[in-house]
Amino acid sequence: MAEAPAQPVLPQISSQRYLPALRLLAVALCAVSFLTPAAHANGKKQQAAAKRPAATSKVAAKPATKASKTRTEERVVRGGRNVVATVRKSGGKTVVAVQRRSVVRVAEPPRQSYGQLAGLHHSQDPLDLKSSVALVMDQDTREVLLSKNDHAVLPIASITKLMTGLLISEAKLPMDEPITITQDDVDTEKFSRSRLAVGTTLPRGELLHLALMSSENRAAHALGRTYPGGLATFVSVMNAKARMIGMKDTRYVEPTGLSSSNQSTAQDLALLVAVASQDSLVRSLTTSPEYQVEVGNRMLQFNTTNRLVRSPDWDIGLQKTGYISEAGQCLVMQARVAGRKLIMVFLDSAGKFSRIADAERVRRWVETNRFAPMHTASSQISG
Repeated sequence: MAEAPAQPVLPQISSQRYLPALRLLAVALCAVSFLTPAAHANGKKQQAAAKRPAATSKVAAKPATKASKTRTEERVVRGGRNVVATVRKSGGKTVVAVQRRSVVRVAEPPRQSYGQLAGLHHSQDPLDLKSSVALVMDQDTREVLLSKNDHAVLPIASITKLMTGLLISEAKLPMDEPITITQDDVDTEKFSRSRLAVGTTLPRGELLHLALMSSENRAAHALGRTYPGGLATFVSVMNAKARMIGMKDTRYVEPTGLSSSNQSTAQDLALLVAVASQDSLVRSLTTSPEYQVEVGNRMLQFNTTNRLVRSPDWDIGLQKTGYISEAGQCLVMQARVAGRKLIMVFLDSAGKFSRIADAERVRRWVETNRFAPMHTASSQISG
């Protein structure tokens, strides 16, 4: 038989000899178990911060005030908001620690207007107007004093409200009839703001005043919505009226001008100004500098969108402004200048105040030159 392998002989260990070392080991294990959760949590936070994208768009950056060369303070964009964060390099990783959030949203780059896309701003004129489309004519003689791209079909923004106001005035609807702002009147085209909250009830006359003077979108929409036959009928009447007065290149799809599909030409709008200036109510409301309305327990003051209305240098009989990004800054006016009743149309003006500056340029030129036509495309406008 084969012999069984010999068993190893183990040395005898004295428990008394190693007891102090075992006690130290137990204390160390207890300390590690106590510290591990906090260390683990801190480790997970750092890992999450490292995995989070540092910035989708860097707006500004400046060196940190501390001596560390790996730490910087940067303004980054997260979720569409500005965030001030401390960015540091650690072990080859970028760690972002958010310090505070700003309520200011990052502005989107401005979109080009239809006129800019069509290259109309490359057109030159002797007055160096900032509007890519312009027309100045004598209302009585129909003599054109100045024209620039006056046949171009462009969005007209809130100039639309001039037709809206004219039709409401001509319909002879009761101006004291109360109209309530509803959810249907809330802008879903441009998401513009309004101080007329849903549920606000005002007389038709006050809504008309706000629409023509301060270009109140919900007021204008409510006027069209409550027209006999409803909004669709009102829009069809807008287009029928345009055809009747000779606006052959004009199209309306809604009563506010928020839609870029509301389009016209300077020549067509000159015809509209000529007709609307014969309506005493429209003339009065468009040239009103300010107006107060009572909403609930509050009095709200609304102001004109055209500061020339308050200017002593101007004698304005009718005016309307407009703006959406597709249309640029727009202005139509009827004003008496140097003894002449002039109709002025400025469309697709580049710059917040440039349409006003263009009107001032024209007024000074007419006052200086009196009866000298300039840069005319035709001698008269028919209609």
